[in-house]
Amino acid sequence: MITKEEELIEKLMKENEEFLKTKQIHSQLAKQLDELEKKSFLTPQDEMEIKILKKKKLAAKDLMEKILMQYR
Repeated sequence: MITKEEELIEKLMKENEEFLKTKQIHSQLAKQLDELEKKSFLTPQDEMEIKILKKKKLAAKDLMEKILMQYR
């Protein structure tokens, strides 16, 4: 069963270019994070990259939420 929130997200992905790009960036960052976190050993550089990616991912999520709020 699809919720109203999911319907709104689907609608925005089709109609709002900024939302679509931000969602794609968020997904790409999530994949990069997954790849880094799969490593058995993290260098200090890897740990710093993880922190940076998490902050960028959170910023993308915040932007998507801001756009969603405009349409609610």
